[in-house]
Amino acid sequence: MAVLNLLRIKNLALVEELEWQIAPGFVAITGETGAGKSIIIGALQLLLGERADKSVIRTGADLCTVEAIFTGEELQKLNPQLIEAGVEPCGEDLILKRTLSTGGSNRQFINGSPTTLSILKNLGDELVDLHGPHDHQSLLSPDKQLALLDSFARAGDQLDEYQRHFRQLQTLTTEHAALNTVETAREQELDLLRHQINEIASANLVAGEEEEIETRYKLASNSKRLIELAGGVARRLSESDDAVLSQLAETQRLLRELEKIDNSISQFASAHETAVVELSEIARSLSNYAEKLDLDPEQLAVLEQRVSLFETLKRKYGGSIAEVIEFGNRAAERMRKIEGRDAELERLAAEIETARTNLDRSGETLRKLRAKAAPKLSANIRKNLVDLGFRQSEFEAQLSTLPEPRATGFDSVELLFSPNPGEPLKPLRSVASSGEISRVMLAIKSALAAQDAIPLLVFDEIDTNVGGEIAHAVGAKMKALADDHQVLCITHLPPVAACASSHFVVTKEVVRGRTHSQLTEVSGKARQEEIARMLGGKSDEAMKLAGAMLP
Repeated sequence: MAVLNLLRIKNLALVEELEWQIAPGFVAITGETGAGKSIIIGALQLLLGERADKSVIRTGADLCTVEAIFTGEELQKLNPQLIEAGVEPCGEDLILKRTLSTGGSNRQFINGSPTTLSILKNLGDELVDLHGPHDHQSLLSPDKQLALLDSFARAGDQLDEYQRHFRQLQTLTTEHAALNTVETAREQELDLLRHQINEIASANLVAGEEEEIETRYKLASNSKRLIELAGGVARRLSESDDAVLSQLAETQRLLRELEKIDNSISQFASAHETAVVELSEIARSLSNYAEKLDLDPEQLAVLEQRVSLFETLKRKYGGSIAEVIEFGNRAAERMRKIEGRDAELERLAAEIETARTNLDRSGETLRKLRAKAAPKLSANIRKNLVDLGFRQSEFEAQLSTLPEPRATGFDSVELLFSPNPGEPLKPLRSVASSGEISRVMLAIKSALAAQDAIPLLVFDEIDTNVGGEIAHAVGAKMKALADDHQVLCITHLPPVAACASSHFVVTKEVVRGRTHSQLTEVSGKARQEEIARMLGGKSDEAMKLAGAMLP
């Protein structure tokens, strides 16, 4: 199970600096009114992409920073979403960071990668549910409600099958519509395709031909100059009156006479002789090269036309001859489809009918699963609501048939709630009381604990207008939720705090004229004293009752 492992806050409201190591399970946060408990909620809201301005920055500071580290192998399921967003994927840790500056420069990071506020918010929807006087509540979304009903109904495989048929039907319908164009447009496209295909086909293109033709054209177009240059070198070496080889014959004679007198210069004579042989070979080779060059103007014109044709086709159909050939193949395939339009339309219509039949069948099966699960889910939630103090409330997961099939099926679902007898059922998003909506969310979360994949649940003001046995029920349900989730609860209720597996207290103090909020874990006697304070004081009776509440 993924958990929020660490929360760092710097210069946020009353908090100058805080590093909070958080354990799994049920975590209670308590403290006097106004001590700064809401700052924790504010920090999480910033990390979850909520908009904020510089007014939240601590007075006297230029920069506010909030950072969270989530830990757990389950986080890797988020990697496709992160990679698509251009963000570094997770190993076993996911690091979120948000900074706000007085200059208005606000930045956000995921695993060290800069990102946008919308991406941060989308990721936050997968990580945390905040329940209280704020808007970050995923269960208020009809799409999320439908997904939770499907999860409760164990309809995942059936939904996958339905969506496969839905995608197939969409693809076939789009293809049918694209082919079923008006007659005039069809004829115009056919004329264009015929022209393109004929122009490319008449060129008799061969892959790899372009490089060979351009090489031959370059040589042919420069053949006259090449002959002049090769012939000039050959003449200077051997053919003119003052040719180099003629002059070297005289130097060779002189070297031989020197060698007769002093045998030590024989090496020079040999080297000179080798040079003469090599220069003679160069002269012969250049003469042969010049003779072989083709000065045929007709051949040059043919090559020039071919190169020009290549350039024309590339301007129209692609950056290379290979791309031009591929364009011609695609055009031929498109023309074949259009010319066989009637047969193709009949084939597509038959496939669409089959796909629609499959969609109807799988959609109806999915609807039956949902219709069977909805009353059970409603009853489960109603039972939890009774435990949480709504003894005469009503709750219903109401299914409705959509006018047109969607990717999620034929149905929509709306979770409806009425807290008191005689009041009509209303959508959850219409519930005005933050205390009511928080307890309703707790009831829903309890019913869906095993199916809900969001790792961290945060409850704030869950104890509004709650006391006595209901408070014990709230604590018990949160403790049960902690088997499948990490639960953070800001509470004023001693029975709720006493059920937590770990307990933190927010305190406020004034140092050198500045107010500071601090967060401290309590256990043992210190925790008993905090529970006693919540009960109304630290008297012997309160301490004794607090000790009885604690495990």
